[in-house]
Amino acid sequence: MTTKGILGKKVGMTQVFSDNGELVPVTVIDVTPNVVLQVKTVESDGYEAVQLGYQDKRAVLTNKPETGHAKKANTTPKRFIKEIKNVELGDYKVADEVKADIFEAGDIVDVTGTTKGHGYQGNVHRYGQSRGPESHGSRYHRRPGSLGSIINRVVAGMPLPGRMGNDTVTIQNLEVVRADADNNVLLIKGNVPGANKSFVTVKTAARSSKK
Repeated sequence: MTTKGILGKKVGMTQVFSDNGELVPVTVIDVTPNVVLQVKTVESDGYEAVQLGYQDKRAVLTNKPETGHAKKANTTPKRFIKEIKNVELGDYKVADEVKADIFEAGDIVDVTGTTKGHGYQGNVHRYGQSRGPESHGSRYHRRPGSLGSIINRVVAGMPLPGRMGNDTVTIQNLEVVRADADNNVLLIKGNVPGANKSFVTVKTAARSSKK
């Protein structure tokens, strides 16, 4: 199965009405035309993929290798660059533009983004664990609890306090409600990972149940 993909930026959520009058919550994703920066083949790179770039990058933030790489595609350096694998290479050429109309209403897609970071958090907030008694003298309110048998080490996978969020997450099998090439936006049913203005990747669903 070939894959289609596009890079974009999460704008926020809103709601639209379907043709039968149903209210549908959607996430708006800005997909200003991506530029094909490189087409990778088995002969030259060992695998097949298309490298896309999204959103222009200021010259002051760009180094010479980035400038030279973008110049080959006759474009400016990009802020967000990703590769899309399992594509039909014959449909892409360097410097081509990939627009919102690569998808259409009803398509099932996977959306990958970076979740919001919450900093260093304890077990109650990070994993939703129960807290201990609040009575005076209990000495156990929001502690991690038992770490298991005494074997001079902590068992791998033990839920402990630590950094929460800021993870790469993919939500699968979301439906494209509308693909507006004129305004360069995709409306995707439901929510997608990440904060507003964060970058996301939209690709054909890897394990879609839609026939």
